[in-house]
Amino acid sequence: MAGFLLPAEAASSSSAPNELQQMQIEEPPPSQFIVKESAFGSVESSPPLVQIPIVDVSLVFSSQDELEKLKNALSSWGCFQAIGHGISSSFLDKVREAAEHFFSLPMEDKHKCFRAVKEAEGYGSDLIVSDKQILDWSNRLFLMVFPENQRRLNLWPEMPNDFGEILIEYATKIRSLMDLCFKTMAKSLQLKEDIFLKHFGDQAVVQARYNFYPPCPRSDLVLGLKCHSDKSGVTILLQDQQVEGLQLFKDGTWFRVPIIPQALIVNLGDQMEIMSNGIFKSPLHRVTTNTERMRVSVAMLIEPAAEQEIGPVDDLVDEKRPRLYQNVKNYGAFNYHCYQKGLIALDAVKM
Repeated sequence: MAGFLLPAEAASSSSAPNELQQMQIEEPPPSQFIVKESAFGSVESSPPLVQIPIVDVSLVFSSQDELEKLKNALSSWGCFQAIGHGISSSFLDKVREAAEHFFSLPMEDKHKCFRAVKEAEGYGSDLIVSDKQILDWSNRLFLMVFPENQRRLNLWPEMPNDFGEILIEYATKIRSLMDLCFKTMAKSLQLKEDIFLKHFGDQAVVQARYNFYPPCPRSDLVLGLKCHSDKSGVTILLQDQQVEGLQLFKDGTWFRVPIIPQALIVNLGDQMEIMSNGIFKSPLHRVTTNTERMRVSVAMLIEPAAEQEIGPVDDLVDEKRPRLYQNVKNYGAFNYHCYQKGLIALDAVKM
């Protein structure tokens, strides 16, 4: 078994109740989970609720108003709730159900998917990169979906039986939505349509991250996912249908993000902030826990191939807006190490 698992899960066995029933932890959280005060404030379970922009992505090419709404959303919040994405509510429910099924399995079944030491892919909790890092109150299943020849199918769940089929279909649909986002972002800045998309070609990395957040009686002390900005170009998140948890940091304040059950949250990652020379934002966000209810979400992330160099687009650099970021390669690995050390990766690549 690699990595630290939450106490109740580490103790589970084939004869014990399933994970979703077990995660009622009565004792105080272990010290390695307790979040200290930081520059981004303490853990607060109920900051203000804010309605982040809602964009009908089916209209962004035909409606200037919808295109402007997308541009303004990404320049201010760095994210939006996408509707009109063309993925049926019944299929989104299947994606959620597959995730819940996997996390509900006995430990011996999930054990087949455990990630190896010092590797990110597979099932487990935080990859340890620092003696001082605070652990997230969550477990994850992290899988490579594209390029197809990089799939490690030995780590893909065997149950539910159609897990792989659902994941591939979902990833294919999400990849089309990601491509649409790259094109519309370019159009909103009056750039060539492929200016961002060309960095995310056939060898672009598309990963799935299934997140399980068990209940925690001391949700005021831990975080399901620590404060961070995403390493990706774009992340598309399917939220839990009922339990809130995602929070955004803007203008010095944390805000709760509401649930729109059939919407997808399009969240820009650091690599798009770099390529847009800071016009579009990669938002700081975190995930809180619930005292009584578990939460499941599914995130899809896209990054350029590790050897692909990215930097600010030349057309977005001039005397009025000088170059803000250095060129970088393999930014995803760099971002992750910064995240686990409590550092903001974007700050380290600023000019």
